[in-house]
Amino acid sequence: MILSEITMPDFIEGLRRTQTVLIPFGAVEEHGRHLPLGTDTMQAYDVCCRLSEKRPVFVAPPIYYGVCRSTSGHPGTISIATDTLRALAVDLVSDLYRQGMRSFVLISGHAGGTHNAVLVDAGEKLLARLPQARIAVVTEYDLAAQHGRDLIETAGDSHAGEIETSRILFTRPHLVKGTSPRETPQFPRGILVRNKRNYWPGGVHGDPSKASAEKGKKIEALVVEALDRLVDELENFVEKV
Repeated sequence: MILSEITMPDFIEGLRRTQTVLIPFGAVEEHGRHLPLGTDTMQAYDVCCRLSEKRPVFVAPPIYYGVCRSTSGHPGTISIATDTLRALAVDLVSDLYRQGMRSFVLISGHAGGTHNAVLVDAGEKLLARLPQARIAVVTEYDLAAQHGRDLIETAGDSHAGEIETSRILFTRPHLVKGTSPRETPQFPRGILVRNKRNYWPGGVHGDPSKASAEKGKKIEALVVEALDRLVDELENFVEKV
């Protein structure tokens, strides 16, 4: 059930079938010269919507903005503060809980370390506040990399590389503008830098030339299956006391 598309009576009826809601978090962020800025959001929202076709779950509208640090110097990246992301997550889950939801999957299509640490922090705060809430925080890209590893030719493939390019070629081929050169970021280990683009000029981590729509279709299906299993586990989770 896509929250933005159902009516108030649909919502009431839906709560009789499920109290689980998926909240997709993404980013507006550069993805090389060939993928759209909304890639992370599209991927997270797509798998949530596909899962809702298989089982009764609510899908909240996606959060398009995230915390983007390593790409902050690239044109097109729009980042928000960690406090803003944390507040969004806490407010959304709190109000969905008030409406009757009890199982929450915060699924991020953006794999930034700071971004996802903030979502985990928000989840911990919510567990302390909402006594009946069950909360999972998962990076959708990690599911793709883990379960699609046998399909991927590029070792260490990550941002705007083989995996993400394959997925957008499958879901939105009209938005893919050619390709970008293979690249790996060259940030100094442990040292913070001001102009991050000097160390990662093209904004790609991986090899987009290895991508295909067929790979994207298979990876997408694997991610939906993994998310399905996670929802099963969350809905049946009983915490040890």
